[in-house]
Amino acid sequence: MRLKIESVPEAAVSGLDGKLDASGRQFAIVVARFNAFITERLLLSACDGLLRTGARKNDISVVRVPGAFEIPLAARQLANGGKYDAIICIGCLLRGDTAHYDVIVNEVTRGIGQSAQETGVPHAFGVLTCDTLEQAIDRAGLKMGNKGFEAALAAVEMASLKSVIRHQPSAVSTKLIPRSARNDQPGKKHSGKKRR
Repeated sequence: MRLKIESVPEAAVSGLDGKLDASGRQFAIVVARFNAFITERLLLSACDGLLRTGARKNDISVVRVPGAFEIPLAARQLANGGKYDAIICIGCLLRGDTAHYDVIVNEVTRGIGQSAQETGVPHAFGVLTCDTLEQAIDRAGLKMGNKGFEAALAAVEMASLKSVIRHQPSAVSTKLIPRSARNDQPGKKHSGKKRR
C-alpha cells in the first residue's frame, strides 16, 4: 500500500492573523481567589503560556479579586489605564442548588465582554463555568487541557491582531473621496439640513 502525500492546502481567502508572540507586550491577569484550588492552577498555566510565547515576567501583572463577580470591574480599570495590550480573566464558578450560579455566570460574561468592547483592549475569557468540581479539575489541567493556558494564548493572539489591524490602511481613505464631497474642508460648515 502506497501513501499519497499531499502538499499543505492554502487558504482560499487571505486574511489578517495575529501571531503567538508576546514579546514587547504588557499583560494583566485578573484572578479570583474564590475556588483558589482551581484558579491558582489556571493562573500558573496562564503565566506559562505568556512566558512560552515571549513575554517576560516583568510584562505580566497579576491582580487578585475576591470572586468572579469582581473580575469585570478590575479588568475594566486595568484596560482603561492604557498600560496593557490584553487582559486575561480567570475564575471558577461551580453550579450549586440555587439560581445564584446562573446570575453570576451571566453578569461575569456580560461584564468582561462589555469591558473589552468599550475599552478596545482584548480580554481573554478564562472563567470556568462548570456543573461539578470534577469538571473544573479536568479543565484546569487534568484531562481537558488547561483553560488558563488557552486564555493566555488567546490574549497574545488578539493583542497581536489588534496591532496588525491598527496598521492596515483604511478601507475608505479620504484620498479616494473627492475634496468637494468631503465634510473636512476648511471653512465649510455643515448646515445640519438633510439633502433630498
